[in-house]
Amino acid sequence: MKIRKEPSEIVLYTRPVCGWCQDAKAWLEKRRWKFASRDVGKDEPARLRAIELSGQSLVPVIEVDGLVLGDFDVGQLEEFLKAHGYLE
Repeated sequence: MKIRKEPSEIVLYTRPVCGWCQDAKAWLEKRRWKFASRDVGKDEPARLRAIELSGQSLVPVIEVDGLVLGDFDVGQLEEFLKAHGYLE
């Protein structure tokens, strides 16, 4: 999968025991994309922001340059990034 452009800002809202969250982190780290990780279990403002962005309390939630994807797996993340021009 070829990278077309790197996002300028990525925020990943997670929980430590969430397998999909760990997969998303690993996917981002493998590509060396910089991102901020927010633990919604420990950070109440982050939890409220994730709910505001996605309309649900499930994680992971990712915000990529203002675009939002909630409750996803890596395949859905890749499709989301393709649809928005980050991947080919």
